Amino acid sequence: MTAPFLSLAQIRNRLILTARAILRDHRTGPDGRCRVCRTPHCRVAAAARNVIRAAEEVPQRSAATPPTADGQ
Repeated sequence: MTAPFLSLAQIRNRLILTARAILRDHRTGPDGRCRVCRTPHCRVAAAARNVIRAAEEVPQRSAATPPTADGQ
């Protein structure tokens, strides 16, 4: 399926799965450096962690129910 036919939850899940795959490839080796980039602080892994963090912070609620007084 292509993006116009995916729900927001499906797009969010694909982003998380892709970020996790990137983190598997760009993990720290025994010398403390990224195995792909060979740098001590891999910018690709940091970006993947930021994507996961942002995707997991999204409040999940049903579109059929209106928000409550506290906004959730």
